[in-house]
Amino acid sequence: MSTNQPNHIALITGASQGIGLALARKLLSQNWQVLTLNRSDIPADDMLMQNALKNGQLRTYKVKDLTDYGSLRHALEEIKSKERRIDILFNNAGGGLSELRYSKQGREMHYELLTVVPYIVLMELKELLTNGSLKTVINTSSQVFRFTKEFSTENLEHPKSFRKMYGPYATSKLALSLWTQAIAPQLAKEGIKIRSVDPGINNTLRKGKDSGLTASFGLFMKLFASPPTHGANLLFEGALGKNRNETGVFLLKDRVADLKFTDHAQHVLDRISDIYSREFLDGNVLHG
Repeated sequence: MSTNQPNHIALITGASQGIGLALARKLLSQNWQVLTLNRSDIPADDMLMQNALKNGQLRTYKVKDLTDYGSLRHALEEIKSKERRIDILFNNAGGGLSELRYSKQGREMHYELLTVVPYIVLMELKELLTNGSLKTVINTSSQVFRFTKEFSTENLEHPKSFRKMYGPYATSKLALSLWTQAIAPQLAKEGIKIRSVDPGINNTLRKGKDSGLTASFGLFMKLFASPPTHGANLLFEGALGKNRNETGVFLLKDRVADLKFTDHAQHVLDRISDIYSREFLDGNVLHG
């Protein structure tokens, strides 16, 4: 192998636009190898990304829908068959909705996409992480959950009501950070560190695309939010910066911050672990 080959490999979910795309560009510019797991294609007019695709520094894997377990399973199997290691896993794919919707598995869509799927991706790619040198997982969370007044795993799966941003989106991000905290001791036994990171307020609005934001916050974002490179930098620092030896923590503005409802953390982890075992793994036996 040429001595000019990049040393480290990162996998980023949701890297075709927004923060994920900015993070991929940042890593590529620093000579990393980057793997992406996306629904959409890499922008055709992004020459950095397109050139990296051509020379193999960037390798893309497609998934029709991250919340469709058959589609997700196929994509993850392809990654495992073609890749030998991952140094950092960035569980970044996300997004907000403007109405209550349910996944194919019958759970509220934010919870399925933002809480359950990152766990499945981690579990399926854990062996590649243990083969890597940095053995780090970064889950993209959000400080919006600071406004959450009540929390239960039952309400995560089947909410009694819906609010843009501050409803299922916020509680699902909180649940993500809670299971991140709960699973840390278990992963530490395998040498893996895991953190959840708030990437700040970034302008990731796309014309004609439902953002799931309230009207007032959408206007604020247009006028005052940082570009996606800001969030990418915070995720990068969350992985490799001053907190790189911490595990299980939630990082806000590059500092360790407290979580709410931590007494629910183990229950959240137990529930998504059960979903993974019963529906994803058993589904593989039934439908494989």
